[in-house]
Amino acid sequence: MDQSLEMILELLKLEQLEKNLFRGQSPNEKRQRVFGGQVLGQALMSACYTVDDMFCHSFHSYFLRPGDPETPIIYEVDTARDGRSFASRRIVAIQHGKQIFNMSASFQRKEEGREHQMQMPYAPDPETLKSEHEMRAENADKIPEAFRESWLRRRPFEIRPVSPKDMFNPEPAEPRNIVWVKVDPGMPKDFATNQAMLAYISDTSLLDTCMRPHALSYINPKLQSASLDHAMWFYHEFEANDWLLYVQESPASAGGRGMNFGHFFTRDGKLIATAAQEGLIRVRD
Repeated sequence: MDQSLEMILELLKLEQLEKNLFRGQSPNEKRQRVFGGQVLGQALMSACYTVDDMFCHSFHSYFLRPGDPETPIIYEVDTARDGRSFASRRIVAIQHGKQIFNMSASFQRKEEGREHQMQMPYAPDPETLKSEHEMRAENADKIPEAFRESWLRRRPFEIRPVSPKDMFNPEPAEPRNIVWVKVDPGMPKDFATNQAMLAYISDTSLLDTCMRPHALSYINPKLQSASLDHAMWFYHEFEANDWLLYVQESPASAGGRGMNFGHFFTRDGKLIATAAQEGLIRVRD
């Protein structure tokens, strides 16, 4: 197993302090704030620990304050309802005595039902595309020093953009971003961990979609960006070790905020999950 994947899986194994009370750690990395995908994954896992024989079919969450990477995060789970078909949980993440994040998650017992889905758009095979890590390594000398270590850090999953944008000299483009993603070999088979990993991954490129029409890049010193909320819906079981096509689109931006939707498809075209996120894209003069 790759060390970076092993580290993420350890982050998703929360320490139980008391009934419905859990503690999560952050990686020993130089970050100004905790990565939002980490909090999403840990909060979802804390709720999964309190549910039997059900899977999370949706969650809705809000980022309230930046997380401190030097301090453990406490996750408090409220078991709002346990029904025969559905269960509801509310999760609050706490640091320094204050809420930094909250999530409402709904769980369902597996059942059969009528199905339909949107069609997966065409995309080149992932084997024909360069990985994001390769492209960044080729341009390491152009990356500002403040971003270089984090941008070149090995991640436990591979991203292969279909239409990569020039991060150093971006030009206005349509608000659409399609990438292939796959977690390194070694993922556990249990569905809850795969869901938590997908929640982690879903936060890596979604906000970038609404920046494309405005020729904005994360290395722009005038840009202030942050995730404001994040929601996901899960339709079918999947394994994150397989290639997934992440189709991301932004219908609008206004008021310093950008709205984004993303759909995950398996390689054979099955829609397995949808993500939605509004984020701050404030440009300061």
